[in-house]
Amino acid sequence: MKTSSRLDKVFKQAFPVPFDDTSKFVFVSDVHRGDNSLSDEFGRNRHIYYHALNHYYQNGFTYIEVGDGDELLEHQKYEHIRNSHIFTFDMLKKFYNSGRMYMLFGNHNIQLKDPTYVKNNLYRVYDDFNEVYEDLFPNISVHEALILTHRKTKQEIFVVHGHQGDLFNDQLWGVSYFLIRYVWRFLHIAGVKYAASPAKNITKRHRIEKNFNKWNLKRNIIIVCGHTHRPKFPNQDDPAYFNTGCCMHPRGITCLELCEGQFSLVRWNMHSKEDGTLFIRRTIIKGPKPITEYQKRDTAKETN
Repeated sequence: MKTSSRLDKVFKQAFPVPFDDTSKFVFVSDVHRGDNSLSDEFGRNRHIYYHALNHYYQNGFTYIEVGDGDELLEHQKYEHIRNSHIFTFDMLKKFYNSGRMYMLFGNHNIQLKDPTYVKNNLYRVYDDFNEVYEDLFPNISVHEALILTHRKTKQEIFVVHGHQGDLFNDQLWGVSYFLIRYVWRFLHIAGVKYAASPAKNITKRHRIEKNFNKWNLKRNIIIVCGHTHRPKFPNQDDPAYFNTGCCMHPRGITCLELCEGQFSLVRWNMHSKEDGTLFIRRTIIKGPKPITEYQKRDTAKETN
C-alpha cells in the first residue's frame, strides 16, 4: 500500500484529542528503551531523558510518545525492559496517573497494537527485586495515531510514528522482526549498524520524508512523526511536516514541544561548567512558531 493511502486510512481511525491555546504537549519518539546492555542505545541518555520528563511533568505538559518507545524487536519480554529502567518508568507512571500521557506504537514495538499483549504486559509488571506484581499503566490504550483538534479554530495536528507505507517496516514487518530478533540483535552488540533502518540509510530516510511532505500538501494538515530519527522543523513556506528526532543520539535527545499554541524543536544534552560540574541543558533549536502559520497553505504546491 502506498504511503498516501496508508496514511489516509490511519488518519480516519486516529484517536481524537482536543486542545486549545492553554494546552502543553511534548512529543517524544524513538526512545528505544532496551535492557541496559551494550546494545541498549537509550542507556547512555537515560539520565537526560529522566531530567527532561521531570521538567515537563513539573510544568504541566502532556507526554505523547510517538512510537518505538520500547525496543521490542530485540527484547522479547517487556518486564526486562521495565526492570532495566525502573526510574524511567516511575516517571512515565506519574504522567499516566495524572491523565497526561498518550502512547503510540511504532514498527519496533508494534506488538502494542494487540490489546491482549498490552493487557498482559503493560497493565502490571513483575518486580524482580521485590518479587511482586505491581501496577504499571492499568487499562492503558495504545494507539496507532492521534488527531489533535483545536477546540475553537478546529485546526488539526496528525500524530503518527511514520513507518506507515515504509514497505520493509510496515507491510513486511514480519521479515524485519525475524532479521532484527535473530540476526541483527547479536551484530548490534558488536557495533554493526542496521543498514535497512531509515535512521542509518539517507536515501530511504529522504524518500520517507518526501512521501510525508506530499501527504501534508495534499491534505493541508500538520503532521508530527518520528521513525527517521532526524529532527525536522519546517520553515514557513515548507510542507508542515515535523519530526521529533530521537532519544538515542550520542549528542543527547530531541523532542517537539507544543506550548500554548506554539511549536518548538528542543534538544536536551549534557554540559559542564568551568569547575567541572556536569549539568543538563535545554536548548531551543528552532521556534517557537505559532501553529496558525501552518493553517492555510497552498495545497497545489508539489514537492520535488
